[in-house]
Amino acid sequence: MEGYPQMRVEDFTDGTVGQLIELMHGYHAFVPAQLPPLLVLDWNLVKLLTDAERALSELNGLSYNLPNPHLLIDPFARQEAVLSSRIEGTQTTLTQLYLFEENSLAAASEPQSADAQEVANYVTALEFGMAQIPTRAISLMLLRQMHELLMRGVRGADKSPGQFRTAQNHIGSPRSNLATAAYVPPPALQMRDALLALETYLDQPDHLPTLIRLALVHYQFEAIHPFLDGNGRIGRLLMILMLCRERSMPHPLFYLSGFFERNRSEYYDLLLAVSQRGEWSAWIEFFLHGVVEQSKQAVSRAERLLALQSSYQSMLQTQRAATLSLQLMDALFSSPRISVMRTARQLERTPKAVQQSVERLVEAGILIEATGRERNRVYIAPQIIAIIEN
Repeated sequence: MEGYPQMRVEDFTDGTVGQLIELMHGYHAFVPAQLPPLLVLDWNLVKLLTDAERALSELNGLSYNLPNPHLLIDPFARQEAVLSSRIEGTQTTLTQLYLFEENSLAAASEPQSADAQEVANYVTALEFGMAQIPTRAISLMLLRQMHELLMRGVRGADKSPGQFRTAQNHIGSPRSNLATAAYVPPPALQMRDALLALETYLDQPDHLPTLIRLALVHYQFEAIHPFLDGNGRIGRLLMILMLCRERSMPHPLFYLSGFFERNRSEYYDLLLAVSQRGEWSAWIEFFLHGVVEQSKQAVSRAERLLALQSSYQSMLQTQRAATLSLQLMDALFSSPRISVMRTARQLERTPKAVQQSVERLVEAGILIEATGRERNRVYIAPQIIAIIEN
């Protein structure tokens, strides 16, 4: 939140949203009121909600008709990890993440490799959370477990991974303190009470539509800010879990990080405006616009990927490519990178056979070699990655 004005008591004018608590030395912290707030949905917001639900439904319909949903699940999750981490200052591309996952760090400088580890941790935390929600409620324990995976071995690993904070934190520029912070979340004692209330709300859905609840919970988690680091990423992961847990989305294909990243200043301004002035409608409207935009983009990317896959199949069949080449090509749409030795082990084929098929895909313009090395090469599918990155 570089460049934000410091938190001022006089800016917090709506006491129904929460209360200010005076800390030592005259500083103040904000404690959000429990959910749900008293909302007034005008016709414009109702129409926007309808548009958002329709856009998400179209994406869901596409996912139901896919013969293999993992065609989109894995690459979309990795692009979400890249964009969500980018909001927090991490600079890694999707290609660098795939190279990192192949243990090919020679293709990236050390800072990029450290960033790639953060993004890879995001994927790990997401996959862990998604594996839990069919049998577990979204609980504080689950969020702590995901946080531990997110922060393992990366920047912030010294800030109590997997544990809620016991000290006061604040939001602002890297050099800010309590006196100059843009926002000061609840003290640890009030934070615990607010978290317990949020957990209850997650476990006991009210009459509000799921997308409205999603907007409320995302604000609430950000306002509570329960970890010393990683709050933004856990807050965005929480949205994905909620959508799938409440059966609004059968597969994790919809993510809002791209929208938040493109509109970062407005995103922060509107969250803060809820705390300061109770401007729920403006925040929810922004959130729903994001749902519409991201759902449509996801459908467009999915359709382009399916069209590209079909064109690759036709080209290889016309060239009478070997069955293995077709098999490797199809696998690229779930994971658009290949290393010969790993693939040979997975498919129980000889490295020579895999290498020949990889070379066939290179000749066809489907793969390129990404490391520049003579040994332990990694090949990526640039056209597939370009569509995912959009």
